[in-house]
Amino acid sequence: MTDIKELLLSRIRDVADYPEPGVMFKDITPLLADPAAFTALTDALAEIAERTGATKVIGLEARGFILGAPVAVRAGLGFIPVRKAGKLPGATLAQAYDLEYGSAEIEVHAEDLTAEDRVLIVDDVLATGGTAEASVQLIRRAGAEVAGLAVLMELGFLSGRARLEPALNGAPLEALLTV
Repeated sequence: MTDIKELLLSRIRDVADYPEPGVMFKDITPLLADPAAFTALTDALAEIAERTGATKVIGLEARGFILGAPVAVRAGLGFIPVRKAGKLPGATLAQAYDLEYGSAEIEVHAEDLTAEDRVLIVDDVLATGGTAEASVQLIRRAGAEVAGLAVLMELGFLSGRARLEPALNGAPLEALLTV
């Protein structure tokens, strides 16, 4: 695992003062552009999907789509996008959640999840955990089970793990990198 961590870290670019002064943005586009690194990341996340017994992968808008879709294909599972409110046609389930300044809402197609599903949530970064926590609630409201949450990197200083672990109710939270 050390080799993959080194590979992934070497392909993540720090961008100072983005999107605002004082923020060090972790840019994953160099990792996505490198086929060896992207394949290693996809394989590692697909292994988590298989280990957790997931039957579906949910990707959180927007970078979770980029990571989650190939993970689902690699693991032989279905992929479900969780979108910002108003972006999905048809019947949806919605979940509101609080942000640092205001609130937001995410949605999933109501028919995409069933009581037989075990869902792995995939995203690029775990920060404060608000969107991930809302997705956990959304999955449970759809009647499905949360198999776990897998992210490329966890920003440990933002304490998202402490917020999420009670909501996950024993389901694993796996971060390939912690920064």
